[in-house]
Amino acid sequence: MLQRPNRRPQFFYTTAPLPCPYLPGRTERKIVTELTGPDAESLHDRLSRAGFRRSHNIAYSPVCPGCTACVPIRIIASDFEPNRVQRKLDKLNGDIAAFEAPARATAEQFALFQRYQQIRHAEGDMAAMGFYDYRAMVEDTPITTGVVEFRDPRDRLIGACLTDWLSDGLSAVYSFYDPAEQRRSLGTWAILWLVGRARSLGLPFVYLGYWVPESRKMAYKSRFRPSEVLSGGAWRVLRDAADPASAEDAAAAIAATTRLPQSAG
Repeated sequence: MLQRPNRRPQFFYTTAPLPCPYLPGRTERKIVTELTGPDAESLHDRLSRAGFRRSHNIAYSPVCPGCTACVPIRIIASDFEPNRVQRKLDKLNGDIAAFEAPARATAEQFALFQRYQQIRHAEGDMAAMGFYDYRAMVEDTPITTGVVEFRDPRDRLIGACLTDWLSDGLSAVYSFYDPAEQRRSLGTWAILWLVGRARSLGLPFVYLGYWVPESRKMAYKSRFRPSEVLSGGAWRVLRDAADPASAEDAAAAIAATTRLPQSAG
């Protein structure tokens, strides 16, 4: 009789409540699981389609009681149509060169990361990160990950985007840029570059993480059209900037999408 090989069960856990980083006065909880072993890449693929995000070797999704503000969103790269502002931005940044580098932290990247945090997010936890913390953010990955570096005509690093490569798209994990180059809107332009890169690779989507309509910092993600949001366990086209969708759909879709045993604690 053939024996089915043992497969380690995939466990999911719920984190303790913490202050929400996006909406003051609200509480955040996440469902998390470890990405490890030979199946990490395929598991990450499936969880991304279920609305999860990656940090280091952990995949997570918000499961905040009484709140559905965080909505998984992805751009349909093959059908993307830049608006007037995005076309102007693309022209303005025509002198920028993009380089795809391995997921290796450099001193040059970290210096830019520090400037960005100190100017844009001085009150956040990431502003206190040292080089080894930054290196862990970049290099602690069990899947195919890289850093896209953006350089000006003088070969000066002015932006970077930590990016995961999925079977169906690119996932923007974290981007940062030179605060002195505000007129270039490099955060938006990095997304435009990822869309173009996904199209050139024949990948249908660019995953942007969570769209939070109530948060000014996160509302920009709905400006890239067409996009899809995860609702009712399925991705559907975002019709309007105020289109409602439930963030709880991501957690509800775990069993159907991953078909793995779960344990939460």
